[in-house]
Amino acid sequence: MNETLKTLKTRRSIRSYKSQQIPKDILEEILNAGMYAPTGMGMQSPIMIAVQKPEQVKLLSRLNAQVMGTSNDPFYGAPTVIVVLADKERSTYVEDGSLVMGNLMNAAASLGIGSCWIHRAREMFESSEGKEFLRSLGVDPERYAGIGNCILGYGSEPGKDKPRKDNYVIWA
Repeated sequence: MNETLKTLKTRRSIRSYKSQQIPKDILEEILNAGMYAPTGMGMQSPIMIAVQKPEQVKLLSRLNAQVMGTSNDPFYGAPTVIVVLADKERSTYVEDGSLVMGNLMNAAASLGIGSCWIHRAREMFESSEGKEFLRSLGVDPERYAGIGNCILGYGSEPGKDKPRKDNYVIWA
């Protein structure tokens, strides 16, 4: 089977991570794949924030947990988070950012890195603390909307496979 198709069929969300950090060269390959995601009219509305400093990962995890009203770690102990945001001035910003998220997760799987899409990025960066985090990085929180948090790391257990539903494709 073609390696790309094999990766697409076998990638699973990972919800338990080892503390071992992803090497920078591997993270750069994953980020590069995100940069080549298709975007509306090739306008590249998304941006990615790569976070590996433990104190920043904990901050983002806390912001995400606050949205849910919990104190649990919604990032499952992953040592790396890639925050995907997109420029709200582009009409396709949600789709553009979603395609970046897909590329990140599939690239990670192809390199033996676990990943999971963690929602609530929009709400995280609508909070005053989330906006301040973005401003500290030179990102305008009024212009960019959170699309997703791509957590990355070495999985401590494999992802679970679910059978594909029978009516996934309807032929016309």
